[in-house]
Amino acid sequence: MNETASRRTALVLGAGGLTGAGWEIGILRGLAEAGTDLTDADLIVGSSAGAVVGAQLASGKFSLDALYESQSAEPAGELPARLGPGRILKYAFAVLGSRTPEAYGRKLGRLASAAATVSPAARRDVVADRLGPAADWPERRLLVTAVDADTGELTAFDRDAGVPLVDAVTASCAVPGVWPVVELAGRRWIDGGLHSTANAHLAAGYDSVVVIAPSRTGNKVILSPAAQGAALAAAGARVEVITPDAESRKAFGRNLLDPARRAPAARAGRAQAAAHTRAVAALWAQ
Repeated sequence: MNETASRRTALVLGAGGLTGAGWEIGILRGLAEAGTDLTDADLIVGSSAGAVVGAQLASGKFSLDALYESQSAEPAGELPARLGPGRILKYAFAVLGSRTPEAYGRKLGRLASAAATVSPAARRDVVADRLGPAADWPERRLLVTAVDADTGELTAFDRDAGVPLVDAVTASCAVPGVWPVVELAGRRWIDGGLHSTANAHLAAGYDSVVVIAPSRTGNKVILSPAAQGAALAAAGARVEVITPDAESRKAFGRNLLDPARRAPAARAGRAQAAAHTRAVAALWAQ
């Protein structure tokens, strides 16, 4: 098989908390119902919430129907959490005082290191429960992002990195100030969505790329999913970037970490998918 054939399609799943994960699953379910199943992508890139969904999909052990229905299930085992106004303000100050994503990552690494959180083991158990039978690296190409808490640099773990998938996903989901820093491979890691909310640049070189990003955030430090999608398109890729519409943002509620909002977010994503079916179908078929 030549390199072009083996690097044809990529699915990028961005960061956005539990509501973002539910919305991503809803979008994917809606697109599949319309005839385009993105879960057969040659590459899946997952950041934070997207790392969980990406691992579930890449494993082949979850159908979209099952994942969608699970968003309405009682959220047993989840730990209560909230990214409140105070922490969001600290994030904003960190952006103002940074010139690069790495500088921003270092600032939030210090914030994460100083925060009082649940134990690392308790948090890992929650992520392991979410992954269930998808707890091992799949044969398919999966990238799971995390940010080095000390250098601020982005890393994309894969099956060749020599780290357990559960730990890689736990690192990718380590929201600073909410969840503990993850020690892995001799380094300390925080949320992969801090370098950018999508990290779509990791799909460079693929012919067709669909970016599903629960957060449209971009600023002077972090590139937005739209900006990253434009860069991929400028390099010759066919790209569709999907971010939440007004109804989906309303469905998320005020706490992206609230498991009770997963179901309305999933329903909103499924409904929103109709606006993207034609573009995604044309892109994926090429």
